[in-house]
Amino acid sequence: MSKKLQLALGLGLMVILMPTTASAMHIMEGFLPPVWAISWGVLCVPFIVMGLFSINKTVRENPRLKIYLAMAGAFAFVLSALKIPSVTGSCSHPTGLGLGTILFGPTAMSVLGLIVLLLQAILLAHGGLTTLGANTFSMAVVGPIVAFATYKLVKKAKGPQWLAVFLAAALGDLLTYMVTSVQLALAFPAEVGGFAASLAKFMGIFAVTQIPLAISEGILTVLIFNAIAAYGKDELKSLNLLQ
Repeated sequence: MSKKLQLALGLGLMVILMPTTASAMHIMEGFLPPVWAISWGVLCVPFIVMGLFSINKTVRENPRLKIYLAMAGAFAFVLSALKIPSVTGSCSHPTGLGLGTILFGPTAMSVLGLIVLLLQAILLAHGGLTTLGANTFSMAVVGPIVAFATYKLVKKAKGPQWLAVFLAAALGDLLTYMVTSVQLALAFPAEVGGFAASLAKFMGIFAVTQIPLAISEGILTVLIFNAIAAYGKDELKSLNLLQ
């Protein structure tokens, strides 16, 4: 595929994913009961600590990778700030963490994801400070772990690079929303049917928009990764992503 065609496809996807005025899908400020808000935050702490060590090691071994860390964070910030209305009145958005996860691993993206979510909560009223722990756990902990595991499994099965990148980004996105649905169902079980009924409701709300979004994010991530591979081969080799 030519670079011009790749750029055209990327721009087309960005137009499709342009932000709207709908309310954000990140769990909003004050929405979760305190016990759940605190619990999800505590669960994130070990991953953030490991991520800080991971980033420090990466930068110490190759200072040139700082620009790629910044790029991965910016990519996640832009994509996860986009809002796509759902048919039920809620909305969904990409996560943008698959690319950075492939480059730097899941724990490093836990740190970048936390920074992204914090900035969005403060600057864009997207999410919230009291729900920062829950949003971080779903988007910056579980999503990257699933993306990283998917990438490694496809590569171990001798799958092509593009397929590994696509599936990692797409499945990391989808699992983020599955975990968000679990979080909401745990906090707000249905009066009839309890947790299971509530989980089915929340998953149904997000499935209509999130599945095509995950596919779009997978395609866009492949295009960006290919661009990096074309102009940053030395850096990708240092990360053991290219032979």
